[in-house]
Amino acid sequence: MWDLLLKGARVVDPLNHIDGIRDVAIENGVIAEVGVDLPGGQAKVVEDYTGYVLQPGIIDSHVHLGEMWGSPYGFKMLAMAGVTTCLDMAGPLDNVLKNIPTYGSGINAAILQYASPPFTFKTNEPTKAEMDALIDESMKGGALGVKLLGGHYPLKPQVSSLLIKTALEHGAYIAWHAGTSEHGSNIEGMREAVEMSKGNFLHLAHINAYCRGAIRSEVEETQEAIELLLANDHIHCESYISPRNGTRLTCFENGEVQSKVTGNCLKRFGFTADKAGIEGAFKANKVWAVYDAGGYSDLVTGEEGLALWKSCNSDVGGSFNVNPPLPRIMLAQAKRPDGSFVVDGISTDGGCIPRNVILEQGLSLVRLDVLTMSEFVAKTSLNPARMLRLDNKGHLSVGADADITIFDLNAQKAVASFVNGKTILKDGHVHGTNGTVICTAQGADAVRAMGINALVVDPGKPVAERMKF
Repeated sequence: MWDLLLKGARVVDPLNHIDGIRDVAIENGVIAEVGVDLPGGQAKVVEDYTGYVLQPGIIDSHVHLGEMWGSPYGFKMLAMAGVTTCLDMAGPLDNVLKNIPTYGSGINAAILQYASPPFTFKTNEPTKAEMDALIDESMKGGALGVKLLGGHYPLKPQVSSLLIKTALEHGAYIAWHAGTSEHGSNIEGMREAVEMSKGNFLHLAHINAYCRGAIRSEVEETQEAIELLLANDHIHCESYISPRNGTRLTCFENGEVQSKVTGNCLKRFGFTADKAGIEGAFKANKVWAVYDAGGYSDLVTGEEGLALWKSCNSDVGGSFNVNPPLPRIMLAQAKRPDGSFVVDGISTDGGCIPRNVILEQGLSLVRLDVLTMSEFVAKTSLNPARMLRLDNKGHLSVGADADITIFDLNAQKAVASFVNGKTILKDGHVHGTNGTVICTAQGADAVRAMGINALVVDPGKPVAERMKF
């Protein structure tokens, strides 16, 4: 007898070429059957989702769960948005792990430790031995790999190149927020990142962040970004679809902002990169501060935001509307000659940063005929699963993990989600607890010792062939 039968939804599963009314049966945490009019009498529990859309669980391929970005509530905020699996891009590892038993909300999370001076490296020129030590320690602690925070704390190009190679030697997942001491987080930084990867696997973060018109027009930069990716299919990537970014509004004692991202955003809107500039940006409603709204994070601007920022001595997360719409649309639909997507996934760069809008913004692309429903599901589930080497996720094949997201297409909101057949979200409430960490074999014991489930994958495996449309 099946444990659960989900009836009547429009089921979309691009890998199995399904887009139609189907029932989905779940047993022992995996997909038991997908078919038309499956008998309810064979299931312990039957739930009717007529009028809704059911897809393999949404995988957000770029989020931030560390409290440095605002709060420990990122897991819950992702679950509320219908996400069942995510890739945390920077940790810090110990902070994210610490919060999972209490705040994990039942979702799966892969965590990349940040590689950044002066925090995880002492200088801008760490030795190969220091890189080995960081990667080894991080993976033993439960990280899937590391992320270069180049756009924030630049390393030299040759150091970044060596770090990529070193991570791959360890069988680690490697991602990069483009930018070094030579070039910033812009289209020039993207060119450099592609060159530094030298044909090796690299997850290049949020492609839209390099197409904001910093060097040339935003359309020209987007066209170049697409051309770079077409010529370098070893690069895997995502583009987030919120107009807002995420940063820190913290200032040094001399008044200058700590984050280069914050400084660039302030200059973009005509403000100085210091306390006076942030104050002016708040008064002009150009910057938002992240605050604890009681179990979730939210944003506030104007005088209220300014007061919060001052009360925290500037040490708060922040957000600027800096992502133009045309690059987001162009990057979402660009394809290779073989019909596969140039940008593999749709992400949010959210988590505890309040922009978990895969459904709200992503389904707008479907309603505008920018993407078909199958294409949307591929970019929010199948493709990210392949990037993370999650063979049993991203599709609804018999025997696959019963990770499922169900949403209201008209409202563009999640109504229910399941991880391994367990209810995570239903009727607007998060029901999941604790969570699962996607890690390498080196870190599984450490994760389990913390009372957290471990899902072991091998980031050193080749990425499965991209799906063609």
